[in-house]
Amino acid sequence: MGCLSWLPHFLCFLLFHIHFQASSAAMLCQHDQSLALLQLKISLSMITVSSTSISLYPKTDSWKEGTDCCRWDGVVCDNKTGNVIGLDLSYNDFNNSQSQIPSQLDLSFNNFSDQASSSIENLHELSSLYLSNNNFNGEVPSLLGNLKKLTMLDLSHNNFSGQLSSSFENLQELSSLYLSTNNFNGQVPSLLGNLKKLTVLDLSHNNFNGQIPFSFENLQELSSLYLSTNNFSGQVPSLLGNLNKLTVLDLSSNNFNGQIPSSFENLQRLSSLYLSTNNFSGQISSSLENLTELSILDLSHNNFNALNPSSFENLKKVTSLYLSYNNFSGQIPSSLGSLTQLHMLDLSYNNFTGQIPSFLGNLTNLTALYLNYNNFIGQIPLSLGSLWQLSLFDISFNNLNGQIPSSLENLTQLYYLRMGNNNLSGQIPSSFFEDNQLNYIDLRNNKFQGPIPNSIFKSVNLTALLFSSNKLIGEVPSSICKLKALQIIDLSNNSLNGSIPQCLGNFTTSLSVLHLGMNNFHGTIPEAFSVGSSLRYLNFNGNQLQGTIPSSICNCKGLQFLDLGNNVLNDTFPDFLGTLPGLQVLVLQSNKLHGLVNDSSANYSFSMLRIFDLSKNMFTGPLPSEYFNDFKAMMNFDVKMKYMGEPNNAYDYSVTLTLKGLVIELVKIQTLLTTIDLSSNKFSGMIPQSLGELKSLKLLNLSHNKLTGNIQTSLGELSNLESLDLSWNLLVGRIPMELADLTFLQVFRVSYNRLQGSIPGGKQFNTFDGSSYEGNLGLCGFPLENCDNGERQQPTASPQEDDSESMFGFGWKQVLIGYGCGVIFGIAMGYIVFKTRKPAWFVKMVEGYQKPRRFKK
Repeated sequence: MGCLSWLPHFLCFLLFHIHFQASSAAMLCQHDQSLALLQLKISLSMITVSSTSISLYPKTDSWKEGTDCCRWDGVVCDNKTGNVIGLDLSYNDFNNSQSQIPSQLDLSFNNFSDQASSSIENLHELSSLYLSNNNFNGEVPSLLGNLKKLTMLDLSHNNFSGQLSSSFENLQELSSLYLSTNNFNGQVPSLLGNLKKLTVLDLSHNNFNGQIPFSFENLQELSSLYLSTNNFSGQVPSLLGNLNKLTVLDLSSNNFNGQIPSSFENLQRLSSLYLSTNNFSGQISSSLENLTELSILDLSHNNFNALNPSSFENLKKVTSLYLSYNNFSGQIPSSLGSLTQLHMLDLSYNNFTGQIPSFLGNLTNLTALYLNYNNFIGQIPLSLGSLWQLSLFDISFNNLNGQIPSSLENLTQLYYLRMGNNNLSGQIPSSFFEDNQLNYIDLRNNKFQGPIPNSIFKSVNLTALLFSSNKLIGEVPSSICKLKALQIIDLSNNSLNGSIPQCLGNFTTSLSVLHLGMNNFHGTIPEAFSVGSSLRYLNFNGNQLQGTIPSSICNCKGLQFLDLGNNVLNDTFPDFLGTLPGLQVLVLQSNKLHGLVNDSSANYSFSMLRIFDLSKNMFTGPLPSEYFNDFKAMMNFDVKMKYMGEPNNAYDYSVTLTLKGLVIELVKIQTLLTTIDLSSNKFSGMIPQSLGELKSLKLLNLSHNKLTGNIQTSLGELSNLESLDLSWNLLVGRIPMELADLTFLQVFRVSYNRLQGSIPGGKQFNTFDGSSYEGNLGLCGFPLENCDNGERQQPTASPQEDDSESMFGFGWKQVLIGYGCGVIFGIAMGYIVFKTRKPAWFVKMVEGYQKPRRFKK
């Protein structure tokens, strides 16, 4: 941008050194001032950034010669004289580098990055200064203390840091001070308590710490105090209860503890009280019971544990009550039933017990009711059908039973419904979905039976349909594809049958989650996945799907999760999936997939892959070392723990894997989890050395294959490995000593190979029992027998070699057959001898022929 150093001087001249003249009858703008403003417009239009002319914010579009400049956008005139006394050029795109800033302007929402310059000290008559939403940094200039007539100062949404200068104490006329959303730190200076005319003080979203200054007791005119999202600690000082003109008090998101001061009962004008996300504990103070003007009360995210039955009896004007994320127990206090002005009631994430009280049906103005994550029992009360204005209703994660009451048909304004994770039963009532505006339905993890009601498919605004883990039967009608707004479909873990509607692959812009796993679907996977598909999660695991994996899945360029395991798919490895740039989970286990697993696509295939499961198939040939070279996400260890899923926790990705020998369903998948499972196939050849590059790998299972050669020493470089299973192969040689450095290793199996020599000692290897090594007769050392002269000899045969020969040229089968025949023959001959009393032919055969001796008498 061109230099603006002339701008403040010009404006100062314009605003504070103009020649004041008597106004005309029409109070028109003075002609010379109008010309000066037009000259300013021309000058500003010449400012450039990177040699490109800036089009000034449209406020100057109304600045036209021959019109009254007092009517121009952004121009402020004196009502009596018609003289220009102020300009507002906010929402422009000045990207200032070294210019001085005209502080008499409203320059909020620009891109200034320098500190306010010394030129503002000349603006002694200034009463309001708006510099919010820029990129100012460093400490606030002490020169602002010279503007002694300021009543409004807004420095919010910048990058100011440090503490306020003591010169701020000069601003005795200030009534509004906004310093929020900066990087101020340390303790709040007590000098702010000397600004006795303050009515609004906003220090929120900074890094202030310590306690609230005692000097704040002087701010008797204060009506709004915002201290949220800082690091204040200790107990809230009782002095705040003396600020009896307060209407808004926000102390949320700090580290306050103890109880609410009893002095708060003096805040009779208070309409909004925010105390959420602190460490308050004990019983809610009775001091709140008399705040009869309260409209908003937020006590969520604390450690409160008790409520009086009369806690809210007098709060008749409360419209929003937030008590979530505390330790409240027992039954909901009956006093809540008298708060008939309530629009929002949030009691979620507590330990409330008993039945949902029927008196909640009296709160007919409710638009949102959250009772989720408690211990409610019994049935849903019929009285809730009186909440005809209800739009958000969440009773999930309780112990409710019975059917959905027919009275809920009256909730025609409902668009968000969550009843999941209860024991609700019966059929899903068709009439419940006839006349409402449902946008989100969650009935997961219940005991609902019967088919999915067709009336659901009339909800054209539906974005989420979550019916998993119930006992639903029947087919999924193709009419589901008429719901073009659908983003999430989860019908998994039911008894649905028939074929998967082919049209589900045709969703183009909306559908991101499709989970139909663990049902009885047959037929084939939908063939035509559309170009431009938004699918990110696709799970058909645990059905009876046949045929091949359609290559059109590659049209789902945003796909992150693909699980086609536990079906009857008969195909070769779908190497085309390597073109999906964001694929993180690929599960194809337990199918009839066969052939080689190799990379015939472009480089960097599966570069984002974290879970790779091809177990229990019929793949042959060498392990896919070319893919291992491209598993970039497994090479870099990510220290940030996140979960895979849709944005804003809309849907958590889940998967069932064999982890450390146990089949486990992960309802959430950490991005830290990286696993390769190629077990129970027919892979042959040696273990690739490139596996040692996958530094973040946690689980590696190559068991039940035909791998040969030595265990690679490079596996000792897998520093995050927790489980290594190489059992039931044809591996030879020693167990590498380098594996002893795997300090996180919890499961280690090399049983039933042809290994020999000493087992590495120390560290994790001291925790493995003999089952990790059985079937390797050449191994010795803890936990097996001690080694003789360091080691044992290699056994002559492996349990896997059915036709292997002994050192004498006979296999164990031949020996066993011969032994068996000998036993049978011996038994037969014994029987003959017993019956015939030593026949001559048998004697000759066994004893040989001898000439009889003669004995002398």
